[in-house]
Amino acid sequence: MADWSKRQRLEAVIAGEQPDRLPIALWRHWPGDDQDATALAAAHIKWQQDYDWDLLKIGPASSYPVIDWGVKDRWVGHIEGTRETTFYPVREPEDWLKLQPLDPYRGMLGEQLEALKQINGAVHERVPFIATIFSPLSQAKHLAGQERVSTHLRENPGEFHQGLEVITETTLRFVEAAKMAGISGIFYAVQHARYPLLSRDEFITFGRVYDLQVLSAVQDLWCNMLHVHSTDIMFDLVANYPVHFVNWHDRETSVTLEDGLTRIRRAASGGISQWTMHQEEPSGVLDEARDAIQQTNGRRLMLGTGCVIMTTTPTRNIRALRECVNH
Repeated sequence: MADWSKRQRLEAVIAGEQPDRLPIALWRHWPGDDQDATALAAAHIKWQQDYDWDLLKIGPASSYPVIDWGVKDRWVGHIEGTRETTFYPVREPEDWLKLQPLDPYRGMLGEQLEALKQINGAVHERVPFIATIFSPLSQAKHLAGQERVSTHLRENPGEFHQGLEVITETTLRFVEAAKMAGISGIFYAVQHARYPLLSRDEFITFGRVYDLQVLSAVQDLWCNMLHVHSTDIMFDLVANYPVHFVNWHDRETSVTLEDGLTRIRRAASGGISQWTMHQEEPSGVLDEARDAIQQTNGRRLMLGTGCVIMTTTPTRNIRALRECVNH
């Protein structure tokens, strides 16, 4: 096939077929810019212009879904681009009962939708782009802090479930609005499928149940990606999620790319450590890229990192990885 489009390339990988070349994508946070729709859109448009990724993953602040419930945070210079929470609105179990569904067209959610619309206007159908959606349990962590979440789900499960139901309803509203903005899929971030944060039963009860509700709502999209965050992950509990790509810290967990592909439905995204990307020069990056291709025989893989790259990642490393798939 001559002149493959990015969508055709990705769809071939999802189907287990051989594309013209391996697709590739990197993503990062955009501190400061992630507080304003136009600035966030401009950052992504420039990122795409500079590197011509096969997939543009939109990188908002991790707190964006919960700001309109009263979370306050700030960026204090973390190289990952993440923000520090200065106020959690959920402090007591009964605070979960006070949450009301949000309007996705207002506040910070509205800012994110406007950014998606602007990105769509710039890339049209040439570049597939996906919206970052945090799992309801991940959003709960940003509302209350991890320690309170762990306590409330064990000691006050009724109140906690009611909070998760409202978070899920709001998430579904946002997803439907994001579809109207032209997204190709979602990047679904799961942060609690890991030990020792939760037991397996706890994740199934408070995580997986709500995850499947959200993923059910995006089955009409063609490029959904699951991100399984951190190490010591419960890979078997999420491997059968109905998505097109699974992205995890394959260089930092016991689940390698080769192993993961035997357990997931479609394709993998990864192969490179974000910390290898952060080294002074690109030799380690290229070594990991070659190894990833060898592990997968160049099939069912989009080359990238297991998580966001640092905001201080050397640009020559980014260029070297991007260029390696063209050779």
